Amino acid sequence: MTATQSPVTVHQFTMRFSSTPRGARLARRLCEHCLDAWGVPYDSDAHDVVTLVAAELCANAVQHGHVPGRDFQLHMTASPSTRTVRIEVTDTRGEGVPLLAGPSPDGEGGRGLLLVAALADRWGCSPRAGDGPGKTVWAECTAYPA
Repeated sequence: MTATQSPVTVHQFTMRFSSTPRGARLARRLCEHCLDAWGVPYDSDAHDVVTLVAAELCANAVQHGHVPGRDFQLHMTASPSTRTVRIEVTDTRGEGVPLLAGPSPDGEGGRGLLLVAALADRWGCSPRAGDGPGKTVWAECTAYPA
């Protein structure tokens, strides 16, 4: 009897980060590294798009989902068979569901989710799965060629 390996490969990465700008930067760097290792090479348009979407979601978790003493979590799943990368960022603040509000009157902020909506194929928000308060903001991007 010969064992055959499934042709479906799904890559996953999950890590918690401090809810600080430094934590968001580290999450972005690890996202870049994972994408390259999963076959979405540095300097490709898909790599840049997925990295920007992940960076915006992580920055929003730090800026709008921060609870002192609590981390945020980045979970990425890449599926070459469906050509998609899914980014999920979970924070511990359940209120403050993200909205597409546009730039603030003072010109500071408000563009992140507009970028996510423009670049991602789909995005949304759901209550945090499992125990504890919070929410997960997710986005899916096409990252592999047809």
